[in-house]
Amino acid sequence: MKRPDNLVLVIFGASGDLTKRKLIPELYELEKQNLLPEHFAVLGISRTKMNDEDFRTKMEEGIKTFGEATDETTLKAFLGKLFYQSIEISSQMEYSKIHERLQQIHEQLNTGFNFIFYLSTPPNLYPVIPQFLAAHHLNDQTKGWRRLIVEKPFGYDLKSALELNKSLLKDWHEDQIYRIDHYLGKETVQNVLVTRFSNGIFEPLWNRNYVHHVEITASESIGVEMRGGYYEGSGALRDMVQNHLLQVLGMIAMEPPTSFDSNSIRNETLKVFQSLRPMKQGDIVNNAIRGQYMASKFRGEKMFGYREEVGVDPNSRTETFAAIKLFVDNWRWGGVPFYIRTGKRLPTRVSEVVIHFKPTPHYLFSTSKNNNSANQLVIRIQPDEGILLKFGMKVPGQGFDVQTVNMDFHYSDLSNEKIPDAYARLLHDCMLGDSTLYSRGDAVEAAWKFISPILDAWKNDHEIPIYGYPAGTWGPEVADSLIEGEGYTWRYPCKNLVDDGLYCEL
Repeated sequence: MKRPDNLVLVIFGASGDLTKRKLIPELYELEKQNLLPEHFAVLGISRTKMNDEDFRTKMEEGIKTFGEATDETTLKAFLGKLFYQSIEISSQMEYSKIHERLQQIHEQLNTGFNFIFYLSTPPNLYPVIPQFLAAHHLNDQTKGWRRLIVEKPFGYDLKSALELNKSLLKDWHEDQIYRIDHYLGKETVQNVLVTRFSNGIFEPLWNRNYVHHVEITASESIGVEMRGGYYEGSGALRDMVQNHLLQVLGMIAMEPPTSFDSNSIRNETLKVFQSLRPMKQGDIVNNAIRGQYMASKFRGEKMFGYREEVGVDPNSRTETFAAIKLFVDNWRWGGVPFYIRTGKRLPTRVSEVVIHFKPTPHYLFSTSKNNNSANQLVIRIQPDEGILLKFGMKVPGQGFDVQTVNMDFHYSDLSNEKIPDAYARLLHDCMLGDSTLYSRGDAVEAAWKFISPILDAWKNDHEIPIYGYPAGTWGPEVADSLIEGEGYTWRYPCKNLVDDGLYCEL
């Protein structure tokens, strides 16, 4: 990893939680690894009244609370690069203050005229801030480059995503816009590409001839915490599936790119989204299951139901669990079902991809008749990142009893190096101008185009049920009916803890 050009990172919404918990602590990690520019500064922007020293004190607290071990000398030097400017963000005239502060910072630290503007604000400000920046020529690249990082959610539905893209592209070029999805910054998500395209043993099998189905799971053990008001307007489908999990599916299902550059890779993931079989009304009823967690007692702890959470409508029909069966209609994947599952208040926090290979065409051994003994490739995204391959071996002794065994690899075994946090990786990529792990506008729109019919059906058709599931379970039992084939079901990581050796909280 190389050092980027000199620059100033301008964070809108700098008094918020994301800046204190993630952005500044991860920038400090980059500082410790000598990966920030030689001349670098952060300018925090928010309505909250603070001066530079107040901001530095708050960020120091965030680094020490949410970051790794600190070196006082390095920390002091890093904090000296943090600045703050209070403005009324919804007033165009106020943006002249940003222009003035950037000039002052350059004169003090020689940071150059390269700027990254990070929108860590409510989504209603996403169209406003870029427009006002442009009004003060802060999008102009005649003297240095300018980039814009936009946090999710990128739109609320297809219509709002189209409107937001249109608004941004009035003043900014697509190659200046970085739509951040921290899921794509996870080391194991990136390793999907390396596993596929650097190993001759996998790619020839990565198609409809050898793969029975693909399963993508992202489970969370926590509920909505104190974010019930936000979650009511979101739900599992918007919060996880439309962005995170469809992006993972894109990497799993994409064709080999012509080269390993941003445009080539993102062109191929776009083709996957464009190949998703559209969901019709009858398909949605059978292939999209939604659920909502109910009160229960789990591991000796009483857990509230979703409708009992703060800020949640007592009659809410917002889903906290979603399971979808979908198809990628192209030559590589024609007829192969993909299953996506996500939910809150499930037994553990785990995200993984499972490639279920087809069983042998002829059963020579009685124990191999069980479809669950077919080969599986498990790519664990979090926690305890790693890869696991399941295959059959003869049990020592007489006869030919077959037992499933594992070959597994943990990222923690590769080196003593700390695996970079997703935000650290993505911030560094943006500094370098590498948009490979950022979402492109056309891909975001294609993902919304697939998801929107499901959202509309769930909103308007009250005949479509929302199933309850006790907190601490793996979601509604009816979700098991999605998996095609006798003997097949979802992979339940906690049940496989002893066999797999991969980390699980239970």
